[in-house]
Amino acid sequence: MKNEELTALIHRAALDAGFDLCGIAPATDAAELKHFPAWIAAGRAGEMKYMEARDEQGELRRSSLARVAPWARSVIVCALNYNTEHPYSTQMHDPNKGWISRYAWSREDYHDAVLRRLKQVEAALREEPWSGERPRPPDLITRSYVDTGPIVERVFAKYAGIGWIGKNTCIINQKKGSWLFLGVILTSLDLTPDGSAWNPPAPDRCGTCTRCIEACPTDAIVAPYQLDSNKCISYLTIEKRGSIPEDLRPGMGRHIFGCDICQDVCPWNRKAPVTTAPEFEPRPGLVNPALAEFAEKLAEMSEEEFRETFRGSPIRRARRSGLRRNAAIAMGNSGNRDFLPILDRLSADQDESVAESARWAKTLLLSSAK
Repeated sequence: MKNEELTALIHRAALDAGFDLCGIAPATDAAELKHFPAWIAAGRAGEMKYMEARDEQGELRRSSLARVAPWARSVIVCALNYNTEHPYSTQMHDPNKGWISRYAWSREDYHDAVLRRLKQVEAALREEPWSGERPRPPDLITRSYVDTGPIVERVFAKYAGIGWIGKNTCIINQKKGSWLFLGVILTSLDLTPDGSAWNPPAPDRCGTCTRCIEACPTDAIVAPYQLDSNKCISYLTIEKRGSIPEDLRPGMGRHIFGCDICQDVCPWNRKAPVTTAPEFEPRPGLVNPALAEFAEKLAEMSEEEFRETFRGSPIRRARRSGLRRNAAIAMGNSGNRDFLPILDRLSADQDESVAESARWAKTLLLSSAK
């Protein structure tokens, strides 16, 4: 099988699996990865210790694919659109509503949805009857990852021709926008890259636009293409354990899980197509949840009920404690004093991060009413 035939096979298999975009990048260390150690050293990964994983020599695993997977010659990058027809967070102004990030509305955790499709592409690569000038290598190696491997996906997505890395650090495609889940397949095959010299990576089309930077309510995008996770609402509501710094709470608004603001305001998402993947249609009750109902349920919800309610959902990542803490802060930011009775109950909660957040929210509501 010739190289161009193999590339065509991979693209066809990705399309058959339901991916919206597919590209191939060389498994070399791109220039962008040189900035990763400095980003980690500056503490901008927050409490996400998995980002700091190191190899036996003490080097950061994600800073060099060539070092952690020396057998890899190519990276197949696949992208799956998760946009829906529902309004963006910037279009929702009801103070009694909370916000759950678009990616977490799904009926299935995106890790599972993307990995299942990657495995289908991987199987096609292995099972296709090779012949002619290029027989299947007897030692063919493939590895599929969705946010779990020693790789910074968006960097390889850039060199695979999927899109460019925007000022908000998301990968952006000129036709699809940025509502994209990325998955990668590392392979020992030496494939012709889609982002090669004769088909270069997409140029940066952010231009002079700074809407994402200006719209971030916690100033997490500290400079173009630079994100401080410690200030990011997505990080604070999902990854951060314990109490959230008080100075960042007002900027969190009514966000309960994740944040979409920097993508909501991106001009490239104005005409972003709607996903055709059925599993990304929202679960009932997850889109713009009523804060009162949401908080009341959580206040009485046991750990077992939490696991059952959010089975298969990314929301479980925040844990019951984090979700209740976030809801308390969102109620405080709502300006609605009707939430005071709920906050009263939460103020005595056994979980101190929940109780302290509820007390802060009560104080905010009472002071704003004067």
